[in-house]
Amino acid sequence: MLEILSSFWESTGFYHIFDMFDLNLFGLELQLPGYLIMICIACLFLYLAIWKGYEPYLLIPIAFGMLLVNLPMAGLMEEGGLLKLLYIGTDLGIYPPLIFLCIGASTDFGPLIANPRSLLLGAAAQFGIFFTFVGAILLGFTGPQAASIGIIGGADGPTALYLTSRLASDLLGPIAIAAYSYMALVPIIQPPIMKLLTTKKEREIKMVQLRQVSKTERIIFPIATTLLVILLLPSAAALIGMLMLGNLIKESGVVPNLVETVTKSLMYIVSILLGITVGAKADAIHFLNTQTISIIILGLLAFSIGTAAGVLLGKVMCKLTHGKINPLIGAAGVSAVPMAARVVQKEGQKYNPSNFLLMHAMGPNVAGVIGSAVAAGALLMFFG
Repeated sequence: MLEILSSFWESTGFYHIFDMFDLNLFGLELQLPGYLIMICIACLFLYLAIWKGYEPYLLIPIAFGMLLVNLPMAGLMEEGGLLKLLYIGTDLGIYPPLIFLCIGASTDFGPLIANPRSLLLGAAAQFGIFFTFVGAILLGFTGPQAASIGIIGGADGPTALYLTSRLASDLLGPIAIAAYSYMALVPIIQPPIMKLLTTKKEREIKMVQLRQVSKTERIIFPIATTLLVILLLPSAAALIGMLMLGNLIKESGVVPNLVETVTKSLMYIVSILLGITVGAKADAIHFLNTQTISIIILGLLAFSIGTAAGVLLGKVMCKLTHGKINPLIGAAGVSAVPMAARVVQKEGQKYNPSNFLLMHAMGPNVAGVIGSAVAAGALLMFFG
Protein backbone atom coordinates (compact mmCIF):
# COMPACT_ATOMS: atom_id res chain seq x y z
CA MET A 1 0.00 0.00 0.00
CA LEU A 2 2.83 2.36 0.92
CA GLU A 3 4.53 1.60 -2.37
CA ILE A 4 1.32 2.42 -4.30
CA LEU A 5 0.92 5.72 -2.46
CA SER A 6 4.57 6.55 -3.07
CA SER A 7 4.20 5.77 -6.78
CA PHE A 8 1.07 7.92 -6.96
CA TRP A 9 2.80 10.82 -5.20
CA GLU A 10 5.74 10.67 -7.59
CA SER A 11 3.37 10.79 -10.56
CA THR A 12 1.80 14.08 -9.40
CA GLY A 13 2.88 17.57 -10.34
CA PHE A 14 3.31 18.46 -6.66
CA TYR A 15 6.26 16.06 -6.45
CA HIS A 16 8.02 17.67 -9.42
CA ILE A 17 7.12 21.32 -8.91
CA PHE A 18 10.24 21.92 -6.85
CA ASP A 19 12.55 20.17 -9.33
CA MET A 20 15.83 22.06 -9.50
CA PHE A 21 17.10 23.30 -12.88
CA ASP A 22 20.76 23.89 -13.65
CA LEU A 23 20.81 27.42 -14.98
CA ASN A 24 23.62 29.55 -16.34
CA LEU A 25 22.83 33.22 -15.79
CA PHE A 26 25.61 35.52 -17.03
CA GLY A 27 28.28 32.98 -16.16
CA LEU A 28 26.83 32.03 -12.75
CA GLU A 29 25.92 28.38 -12.37
CA LEU A 30 22.71 28.24 -10.34
CA GLN A 31 20.16 25.66 -9.30
CA LEU A 32 16.65 27.06 -9.11
CA PRO A 33 13.11 25.61 -8.94
CA GLY A 34 12.34 26.52 -12.55
CA TYR A 35 8.70 25.43 -12.67
CA LEU A 36 7.87 27.36 -9.52
CA ILE A 37 9.59 30.53 -10.77
CA MET A 38 7.70 30.44 -14.07
CA ILE A 39 4.38 29.82 -12.31
CA CYS A 40 5.04 32.89 -10.18
CA ILE A 41 5.82 34.96 -13.30
CA ALA A 42 2.60 33.71 -14.92
CA CYS A 43 0.63 34.75 -11.84
CA LEU A 44 2.30 38.18 -11.93
CA PHE A 45 1.18 38.64 -15.55
CA LEU A 46 -2.35 37.58 -14.60
CA TYR A 47 -2.30 40.18 -11.83
CA LEU A 48 -1.18 42.90 -14.26
CA ALA A 49 -3.86 41.90 -16.77
CA ILE A 50 -6.81 41.48 -14.39
CA TRP A 51 -6.20 43.95 -11.60
CA LYS A 52 -4.15 46.57 -13.46
CA GLY A 53 -5.90 46.21 -16.82
CA TYR A 54 -2.69 45.93 -18.87
CA GLU A 55 -3.76 44.47 -22.27
CA PRO A 56 -6.05 41.84 -20.64
CA TYR A 57 -7.32 40.39 -23.94
CA LEU A 58 -3.81 39.23 -24.78
CA LEU A 59 -2.03 39.06 -21.45
CA ILE A 60 -4.59 36.73 -19.81
CA PRO A 61 -4.30 33.95 -22.44
CA ILE A 62 -0.50 34.41 -22.64
CA ALA A 63 -0.12 34.19 -18.87
CA PHE A 64 -2.46 31.21 -18.63
CA GLY A 65 -0.60 29.41 -21.41
CA MET A 66 2.61 30.03 -19.47
CA LEU A 67 0.93 28.67 -16.33
CA LEU A 68 -0.30 25.52 -18.10
CA VAL A 69 3.01 24.65 -19.74
CA ASN A 70 4.88 24.98 -16.44
CA LEU A 71 2.61 22.60 -14.55
CA PRO A 72 4.86 19.52 -14.42
CA MET A 73 3.58 16.24 -15.87
CA ALA A 74 0.69 17.91 -17.74
CA GLY A 75 2.37 17.26 -21.11
CA LEU A 76 0.35 19.87 -22.99
CA MET A 77 3.28 20.82 -25.24
CA GLU A 78 4.40 17.27 -25.87
CA GLU A 79 3.61 15.46 -29.13
CA GLY A 80 -0.18 15.14 -29.37
CA GLY A 81 -0.77 17.55 -26.47
CA LEU A 82 -3.53 20.16 -26.80
CA LEU A 83 -1.24 23.21 -26.80
CA LYS A 84 1.21 21.50 -29.16
CA LEU A 85 -1.61 21.03 -31.67
CA LEU A 86 -2.88 24.60 -31.27
CA TYR A 87 0.67 25.88 -31.61
CA ILE A 88 0.76 24.72 -35.23
CA GLY A 89 -1.09 27.92 -36.19
CA THR A 90 1.61 30.05 -34.55
CA ASP A 91 4.47 27.95 -35.87
CA LEU A 92 3.19 28.15 -39.45
CA GLY A 93 2.57 31.91 -39.18
CA ILE A 94 -1.21 31.65 -39.56
CA TYR A 95 -2.46 33.47 -36.46
CA PRO A 96 -0.47 36.77 -36.81
CA PRO A 97 -1.80 37.64 -40.32
CA LEU A 98 -5.33 36.83 -39.10
CA ILE A 99 -4.80 39.29 -36.24
CA PHE A 100 -3.69 41.86 -38.83
CA LEU A 101 -6.93 41.24 -40.73
CA CYS A 102 -8.84 42.04 -37.54
CA ILE A 103 -6.69 45.09 -36.78
CA GLY A 104 -7.26 46.44 -40.31
CA ALA A 105 -11.03 46.10 -39.93
CA SER A 106 -10.97 48.07 -36.68
CA THR A 107 -8.46 50.76 -37.70
CA ASP A 108 -9.23 54.22 -39.02
CA PHE A 109 -6.52 55.33 -41.44
CA GLY A 110 -8.27 58.68 -41.85
CA PRO A 111 -5.83 60.64 -39.65
CA LEU A 112 -2.90 59.30 -41.69
CA ILE A 113 -4.62 60.17 -45.00
CA ALA A 114 -5.51 63.65 -43.70
CA ASN A 115 -1.93 64.29 -42.56
CA PRO A 116 0.49 62.23 -44.70
CA ARG A 117 3.46 63.79 -42.87
CA SER A 118 2.63 61.57 -39.92
CA LEU A 119 3.92 58.66 -42.02
CA LEU A 120 7.41 60.03 -41.34
CA LEU A 121 6.82 59.80 -37.58
CA GLY A 122 5.72 56.19 -37.95
CA ALA A 123 8.86 55.48 -39.98
CA ALA A 124 11.13 57.23 -37.46
CA ALA A 125 9.81 55.09 -34.63
CA GLN A 126 11.05 51.98 -36.47
CA PHE A 127 14.63 53.17 -35.94
CA GLY A 128 14.65 51.23 -32.67
CA ILE A 129 14.28 47.99 -34.65
CA PHE A 130 17.44 48.47 -36.67
CA PHE A 131 19.48 49.97 -33.82
CA THR A 132 18.71 46.98 -31.61
CA PHE A 133 19.38 44.60 -34.51
CA VAL A 134 22.97 45.90 -34.57
CA GLY A 135 23.20 45.62 -30.78
CA ALA A 136 22.04 42.00 -30.86
CA ILE A 137 24.61 41.17 -33.54
CA LEU A 138 27.33 42.67 -31.34
CA LEU A 139 26.14 40.49 -28.44
CA GLY A 140 26.67 37.35 -30.51
CA PHE A 141 23.19 36.61 -31.83
CA THR A 142 22.92 35.37 -35.42
CA GLY A 143 21.42 37.59 -38.14
CA PRO A 144 17.97 35.93 -38.07
CA GLN A 145 17.92 35.99 -34.25
CA ALA A 146 18.98 39.65 -34.14
CA ALA A 147 16.26 40.54 -36.67
CA SER A 148 13.64 38.79 -34.53
CA ILE A 149 14.84 40.59 -31.39
CA GLY A 150 14.97 43.98 -33.11
CA ILE A 151 11.36 43.78 -34.29
CA ILE A 152 10.25 44.03 -30.64
CA GLY A 153 10.99 47.76 -31.03
CA GLY A 154 7.99 48.09 -33.30
CA ALA A 155 5.74 47.34 -30.30
CA ASP A 156 3.66 45.09 -32.54
CA GLY A 157 3.13 41.65 -31.06
CA PRO A 158 1.71 39.89 -34.16
CA THR A 159 4.53 41.22 -36.35
CA ALA A 160 7.13 40.04 -33.82
CA LEU A 161 5.53 36.59 -33.71
CA TYR A 162 5.27 36.31 -37.48
CA LEU A 163 8.89 37.27 -38.10
CA THR A 164 10.25 35.15 -35.25
CA SER A 165 8.28 32.08 -36.36
CA ARG A 166 9.94 32.46 -39.75
CA LEU A 167 13.49 33.30 -38.65
CA ALA A 168 14.15 32.08 -35.09
CA SER A 169 11.33 29.90 -33.78
CA ASP A 170 13.52 28.78 -30.87
CA LEU A 171 13.30 32.34 -29.50
CA LEU A 172 9.53 32.68 -29.91
CA GLY A 173 8.77 32.39 -26.19
CA PRO A 174 11.01 35.16 -24.82
CA ILE A 175 10.44 37.45 -27.83
CA ALA A 176 6.66 37.09 -27.58
CA ILE A 177 6.66 37.73 -23.83
CA ALA A 178 8.91 40.77 -24.28
CA ALA A 179 6.87 42.18 -27.18
CA TYR A 180 3.49 41.85 -25.50
CA SER A 181 4.80 42.94 -22.10
CA TYR A 182 6.14 46.19 -23.53
CA MET A 183 2.91 46.74 -25.45
CA ALA A 184 1.03 46.41 -22.17
CA LEU A 185 3.49 48.70 -20.37
CA VAL A 186 3.26 51.55 -22.91
CA PRO A 187 1.62 53.88 -20.32
CA ILE A 188 4.57 53.32 -17.97
CA ILE A 189 7.53 53.28 -20.39
CA GLN A 190 6.67 56.13 -22.76
CA PRO A 191 5.77 59.16 -20.57
CA PRO A 192 9.25 59.59 -18.96
CA ILE A 193 10.88 59.48 -22.42
CA MET A 194 8.37 61.97 -23.82
CA LYS A 195 8.92 64.35 -20.92
CA LEU A 196 12.70 64.03 -21.06
CA LEU A 197 12.93 64.95 -24.75
CA THR A 198 10.39 67.80 -24.92
CA THR A 199 9.99 71.19 -23.26
CA LYS A 200 6.88 72.28 -21.38
CA LYS A 201 6.15 74.78 -24.14
CA GLU A 202 6.30 72.04 -26.78
CA ARG A 203 4.01 69.76 -24.79
CA GLU A 204 1.43 72.56 -24.58
CA ILE A 205 1.20 73.05 -28.37
CA LYS A 206 -2.38 72.79 -29.58
CA MET A 207 -2.81 71.38 -33.07
CA VAL A 208 -5.53 72.39 -35.52
CA GLN A 209 -8.33 69.98 -36.38
CA LEU A 210 -7.66 67.51 -39.19
CA ARG A 211 -9.60 67.82 -42.45
CA GLN A 212 -12.43 65.45 -43.28
CA VAL A 213 -11.37 62.45 -45.38
CA SER A 214 -13.74 61.36 -48.15
CA LYS A 215 -15.03 57.83 -48.56
CA THR A 216 -13.29 57.57 -51.94
CA GLU A 217 -9.92 58.34 -50.30
CA ARG A 218 -10.58 55.75 -47.60
CA ILE A 219 -11.36 53.05 -50.18
CA ILE A 220 -8.43 53.87 -52.46
CA PHE A 221 -5.91 53.93 -49.57
CA PRO A 222 -5.85 50.18 -48.71
CA ILE A 223 -5.82 49.20 -52.40
CA ALA A 224 -3.02 51.61 -53.28
CA THR A 225 -1.00 50.68 -50.18
CA THR A 226 -1.30 46.97 -50.99
CA LEU A 227 -0.09 47.48 -54.56
CA LEU A 228 2.77 49.80 -53.65
CA VAL A 229 4.14 47.94 -50.62
CA ILE A 230 3.83 44.37 -51.91
CA LEU A 231 5.22 45.18 -55.36
CA LEU A 232 8.15 46.88 -53.63
CA LEU A 233 8.55 44.30 -50.84
CA PRO A 234 6.84 40.98 -51.64
CA SER A 235 7.95 39.43 -48.34
CA ALA A 236 5.57 41.80 -46.51
CA ALA A 237 2.56 40.44 -48.42
CA ALA A 238 1.02 38.33 -45.66
CA LEU A 239 0.91 41.10 -43.05
CA ILE A 240 0.22 44.10 -45.30
CA GLY A 241 -2.25 42.13 -47.42
CA MET A 242 -4.35 41.04 -44.44
CA LEU A 243 -4.13 44.48 -42.79
CA MET A 244 -5.38 46.26 -45.89
CA LEU A 245 -8.03 43.64 -46.68
CA GLY A 246 -9.47 44.18 -43.20
CA ASN A 247 -9.46 47.94 -43.70
CA LEU A 248 -11.07 47.69 -47.15
CA ILE A 249 -13.83 45.50 -45.70
CA LYS A 250 -14.48 48.24 -43.13
CA GLU A 251 -14.30 51.23 -45.45
CA SER A 252 -16.33 49.68 -48.29
CA GLY A 253 -19.46 50.04 -46.18
CA VAL A 254 -21.22 47.20 -48.02
CA VAL A 255 -20.37 44.20 -45.80
CA PRO A 256 -21.32 45.19 -42.23
CA ASN A 257 -21.74 41.55 -41.17
CA LEU A 258 -18.16 40.78 -42.21
CA VAL A 259 -16.89 43.81 -40.30
CA GLU A 260 -18.74 42.73 -37.17
CA THR A 261 -17.47 39.14 -37.47
CA VAL A 262 -13.86 40.14 -38.05
CA THR A 263 -13.67 42.83 -35.37
CA LYS A 264 -15.45 40.81 -32.72
CA SER A 265 -15.73 37.02 -33.00
CA LEU A 266 -12.65 36.35 -35.16
CA MET A 267 -10.41 38.78 -33.29
CA TYR A 268 -11.23 37.28 -29.90
CA ILE A 269 -10.94 33.69 -31.11
CA VAL A 270 -7.54 34.25 -32.73
CA SER A 271 -6.34 36.30 -29.74
CA ILE A 272 -7.07 33.37 -27.41
CA LEU A 273 -5.36 30.84 -29.70
CA LEU A 274 -2.37 33.09 -30.30
CA GLY A 275 -2.00 34.13 -26.69
CA ILE A 276 -2.22 30.71 -25.11
CA THR A 277 0.21 29.13 -27.59
CA VAL A 278 2.70 31.98 -27.19
CA GLY A 279 2.59 31.56 -23.43
CA ALA A 280 3.08 27.82 -23.89
CA LYS A 281 6.54 28.49 -25.34
CA ALA A 282 7.68 30.07 -22.08
CA ASP A 283 8.53 26.87 -20.23
CA ALA A 284 11.17 26.87 -17.51
CA ILE A 285 13.69 24.78 -19.44
CA HIS A 286 13.88 27.21 -22.38
CA PHE A 287 12.94 30.49 -20.70
CA LEU A 288 15.21 30.80 -17.67
CA ASN A 289 18.60 31.56 -19.16
CA THR A 290 20.97 34.41 -19.98
CA GLN A 291 19.74 34.57 -23.56
CA THR A 292 16.17 35.29 -22.46
CA ILE A 293 17.24 38.05 -20.08
CA SER A 294 19.35 39.59 -22.87
CA ILE A 295 16.35 39.52 -25.22
CA ILE A 296 14.09 41.22 -22.67
CA ILE A 297 16.70 43.96 -22.05
CA LEU A 298 17.28 44.45 -25.79
CA GLY A 299 13.51 44.57 -26.36
CA LEU A 300 13.13 47.36 -23.82
CA LEU A 301 16.01 49.20 -25.49
CA ALA A 302 14.40 48.79 -28.91
CA PHE A 303 11.03 50.09 -27.72
CA SER A 304 12.59 53.03 -25.86
CA ILE A 305 14.74 54.06 -28.83
CA GLY A 306 11.74 53.79 -31.17
CA THR A 307 9.74 56.09 -28.90
CA ALA A 308 12.64 58.54 -28.60
CA ALA A 309 13.24 58.60 -32.38
CA GLY A 310 9.59 59.43 -33.01
CA VAL A 311 9.60 62.25 -30.47
CA LEU A 312 12.87 63.69 -31.80
CA LEU A 313 11.55 63.76 -35.37
CA GLY A 314 8.42 65.38 -33.95
CA LYS A 315 10.62 68.13 -32.52
CA VAL A 316 12.24 68.66 -35.92
CA MET A 317 8.83 68.87 -37.59
CA CYS A 318 7.70 71.26 -34.86
CA LYS A 319 10.59 73.59 -35.72
CA LEU A 320 10.03 73.31 -39.47
CA THR A 321 6.31 74.13 -39.12
CA HIS A 322 6.98 76.99 -36.68
CA GLY A 323 5.27 75.29 -33.76
CA LYS A 324 2.25 73.78 -35.52
CA ILE A 325 3.10 70.17 -34.58
CA ASN A 326 3.21 68.93 -31.01
CA PRO A 327 6.28 66.63 -30.85
CA LEU A 328 4.51 64.35 -28.37
CA ILE A 329 2.62 62.74 -31.26
CA GLY A 330 5.91 61.26 -32.47
CA ALA A 331 5.80 58.82 -29.54
CA ALA A 332 2.72 57.22 -31.12
CA GLY A 333 4.84 56.13 -34.09
CA VAL A 334 5.37 52.75 -32.43
CA SER A 335 2.55 50.52 -33.58
CA ALA A 336 0.92 49.78 -30.23
CA VAL A 337 -2.57 50.74 -31.45
CA PRO A 338 -4.31 52.57 -29.88
CA MET A 339 -2.46 52.57 -26.53
CA ALA A 340 0.39 54.81 -27.68
CA ALA A 341 -2.05 57.38 -29.10
CA ARG A 342 -3.99 57.37 -25.84
CA VAL A 343 -0.79 57.98 -23.89
CA VAL A 344 -0.04 61.00 -26.12
CA GLN A 345 -3.56 62.33 -25.50
CA LYS A 346 -3.20 61.91 -21.76
CA GLU A 347 0.24 63.52 -21.60
CA GLY A 348 -0.85 66.43 -23.80
CA GLN A 349 -3.83 67.21 -21.59
CA LYS A 350 -1.65 67.25 -18.50
CA TYR A 351 0.02 70.41 -19.78
CA ASN A 352 -2.89 71.88 -21.74
CA PRO A 353 -6.35 70.67 -20.63
CA SER A 354 -7.91 72.02 -23.84
CA ASN A 355 -5.55 69.97 -26.01
CA PHE A 356 -6.98 67.04 -27.97
CA LEU A 357 -4.11 65.17 -29.62
CA LEU A 358 -5.74 61.74 -29.96
CA MET A 359 -6.67 61.94 -33.65
CA HIS A 360 -3.37 63.63 -34.50
CA ALA A 361 -1.52 60.83 -32.69
CA MET A 362 -3.53 58.16 -34.49
CA GLY A 363 -1.84 59.19 -37.76
CA PRO A 364 1.67 58.14 -36.70
CA ASN A 365 0.17 55.28 -34.68
CA VAL A 366 -1.42 53.56 -37.69
CA ALA A 367 1.63 54.53 -39.77
CA GLY A 368 3.65 52.58 -37.22
CA VAL A 369 1.55 49.48 -37.89
CA ILE A 370 2.41 49.72 -41.58
CA GLY A 371 6.02 50.60 -40.76
CA SER A 372 6.58 47.60 -38.52
CA ALA A 373 5.08 45.26 -41.14
CA VAL A 374 7.34 46.76 -43.81
CA ALA A 375 10.37 46.47 -41.50
CA ALA A 376 9.49 42.82 -40.86
CA GLY A 377 9.18 42.23 -44.59
CA ALA A 378 12.59 43.79 -45.19
CA LEU A 379 14.23 41.67 -42.48
CA LEU A 380 12.48 38.56 -43.81
CA MET A 381 13.76 39.34 -47.30
CA PHE A 382 17.36 39.55 -46.08
CA PHE A 383 17.37 36.66 -43.59
CA GLY A 384 14.45 34.43 -44.60
